[in-house]
Amino acid sequence: MASTEKKQIPGTINFDGPMATKGYALNKMCYSFNDAANREAFKADEAGYCDQFGLTPAQKEAILRRDVLALLREGGSIYYLAKFTGLLGLNMQDIGGLQTGMTTEEFKAYLDSQGRGKQHG
Repeated sequence: MASTEKKQIPGTINFDGPMATKGYALNKMCYSFNDAANREAFKADEAGYCDQFGLTPAQKEAILRRDVLALLREGGSIYYLAKFTGLLGLNMQDIGGLQTGMTTEEFKAYLDSQGRGKQHG
């Protein structure tokens, strides 16, 4: 008999259907950053730009505070949040460090120790 319980991995935020619904406006806004004009509009009036997309107060606050972990809890998809974090000069290794409680350098060292930090080709 198959279990219908959600598998929860300690310390992770599951991005499932309800989270996708919760984060729809946030992710839509982050997707808009593919366009350079939208990135500039955001930089010119961050709060107003958030309002255009109908972000919740918690999402807007997390954007303005640059709180990536709160954005994940508010329904942000890491794939769309990468557009936002790019505006901040952060890359995926920086985010990995945030998620694991490590510094970026510690996270890079961990990846290297696991054979995942360097491109092979």
